[in-house]
Formats: sequence, structure tokens, C-alpha cells
Amino acid sequence: MLSKKMEKALNQQVNAEMYSSYLYLAMAAWFSEKNLAGFVNWFKTQALEELYHGMKIYNFIEERGGRPMLDKIDKPPASWKSMITVFEEVYAHEQKVTGMINDLVDLAIKEKDHGTNNFLQWFVGEQVEEEASADDALQKLILAGEKGSGLFMLDKEIGLRVFTPPVA
Repeated sequence: MLSKKMEKALNQQVNAEMYSSYLYLAMAAWFSEKNLAGFVNWFKTQALEELYHGMKIYNFIEERGGRPMLDKIDKPPASWKSMITVFEEVYAHEQKVTGMINDLVDLAIKEKDHGTNNFLQWFVGEQVEEEASADDALQKLILAGEKGSGLFMLDKEIGLRVFTPPVA
């Protein structure tokens, strides 16, 4: 059974994951206006991943006898200065989420909630992957530039990304 403090913190993380999904959908829409279908796919895939993360935590709360409590999801920005700025924001956002996951792990340890700590280890590993993916895309975009054949090639490459839910 979850403590009330752990339940509240996990519910806040559900909200943060849902916001992340909204944010990445907003970024997909921004890239759609630029006719960059590969980037649109990358961000829609990222949005699905974040929704999956939120639902994974939601289901865990239920499994541990808690009650998922949904809160308002803030409206994400609708436009950005440049493509590079978008990916800089993605990388910073994933670093912020990593900090939030780490705070949850710290709370689980403090509460001596070994089940939640064990559950959260998947997210610790996932955030390493999320940060690496965001940084990889950012570095490739910086290298390719925001115009010309490099951008066209990167759009094709980045568009190959697919979301495959992990096997439980």
C-alpha cells in the first residue's frame, strides 16, 4: 500500500507525463506547419511514449491500492524561435523529468517503500535513454542545419522512429 505522500507524488508525476505528451504534440504541430513529416513523426512518437509513461504510473497507483487523481494539464507553447530551440527545450525538459523521477526515488527510499523504488528503477533507466535521444537529435540538427539537404536527410532519418510499448 502506498503512503499518502507517495501517492500524491506519483499522481503529480502522472500529470507531468501527460503534460510532456501535450508538449510533444504541440511541437509536432509546429513541425507539421514546416512540412517536415519526419520530425512530426518523431514528436508524435515521443508523445505516445510520454502517455505510456503516465499510464504506467497511473496503473501502478491503482495496483498499490491508491487512487489516481487527475489534475489540470497546463497548455504548452505553440511556437518556437527555431528548430534547434525546440530540441534544446526537449533536452532541458527531459533533464527536468529526470530530476522529478530522481526525487520520486529519493522519496520512496525515505519512505522505505521498496516496491515503489523497484518500480521507479525502470523510469530511471528510461530517462537515461530519453536524454540521450533528445541530445542525439539536437546534435544532429545542429550539424545538419535548419535548411538544405542536411535537414532533408535528417527529416528522413528521424522519421523512422516508432513507438513499441515495452513488454511487461
